[in-house]
Amino acid sequence: MTAMSKAFATAKDFGASLAALPRADVGRRQSACHRQQRLTKPPGSLGRLEDIAVWLAGWQQGGTPRADNIKVVVFAGNHGVASRGVSPYPPSVTEQMVANFESGGAAINQITCALGLDLQVMPLNLQTPTNDILTGAAMSVADTLEAINIGAAAVDDGLDILITGEMGIGNTTIAAALSAAVFGGTGADWAGPGTGHDKDGIARKADVIDKAMARFRNECGAATAFETLRQLGGREQAAIAGALLAAREKRIPVILDGYVVCASLAPLFKDNPAIVDHCIAGHVSAEPAHARLLQNLGLPPLLDLGMRLGEGTGAALAAGIVRTAAATHNQMATFEEAAVENRTDAG
Repeated sequence: MTAMSKAFATAKDFGASLAALPRADVGRRQSACHRQQRLTKPPGSLGRLEDIAVWLAGWQQGGTPRADNIKVVVFAGNHGVASRGVSPYPPSVTEQMVANFESGGAAINQITCALGLDLQVMPLNLQTPTNDILTGAAMSVADTLEAINIGAAAVDDGLDILITGEMGIGNTTIAAALSAAVFGGTGADWAGPGTGHDKDGIARKADVIDKAMARFRNECGAATAFETLRQLGGREQAAIAGALLAAREKRIPVILDGYVVCASLAPLFKDNPAIVDHCIAGHVSAEPAHARLLQNLGLPPLLDLGMRLGEGTGAALAAGIVRTAAATHNQMATFEEAAVENRTDAG
């Protein structure tokens, strides 16, 4: 990785930012709710589209929901735990897929192109996998801070919405370990097929997670968000965490992708559950534990398409719904503008 200025100089800085999160603007939310009541439709008839518009308005400057300038950032990392047979694919596939992203050949390229979303791909020191989480911390403090700051630096000023995606062979094992660390349970509770494991492969993956969790709990006890990411995460998970926190500080709403992205948020949620307030879940993955994770985070998904690819694909598709929510809020006529009689309170 190249040297860069640090948004978070220490783990303590990261924790302090997480403890002092900006809140949504109540006045802007109320104004958006008032407009929703004046639009030419029965109250609540657009369902979650109305909620999304109000949610956007509460976070964005000016109070008018916007969903034009949307950026998808895909972070890629390699994991030492991949040597334990937790994926049917070798770690070399991570770098090969990054090349595929960069040449425009992956699913996320087609989705972002179709929807007019900006896409940035950020490989994170792929030649040096993180350490095996069964034997010790995945990363040093310095490596964790570097990844967090790379993620934070990817959040441009002026974005309407941020989407983070990921690529990394073995990273659903990492997601399962992070989920277990935050919400408890065994490896079997959080392990799934990932890139295509059969029943035996899932059982092997669950055993690896249990052994990693035994080490973590014995060595770390009640770990902070930063320490949980350092011990059990990977560079892409730390980068996602940094991007999500930076987006909150800049009041940029976030559409979350699948299991790995939401698991990257989980340690932050444990330290401060309000971290989810500027986030919505774009979809629920076919990875079985993702639905359980979303329930624990209190985030109902927008889409359920049976997807489990990662890359930010589910969240990118959900961006179309969020754009529609903003468009209906901003461009529909009010009852007064359309000369349509509004409902009365009688009867």
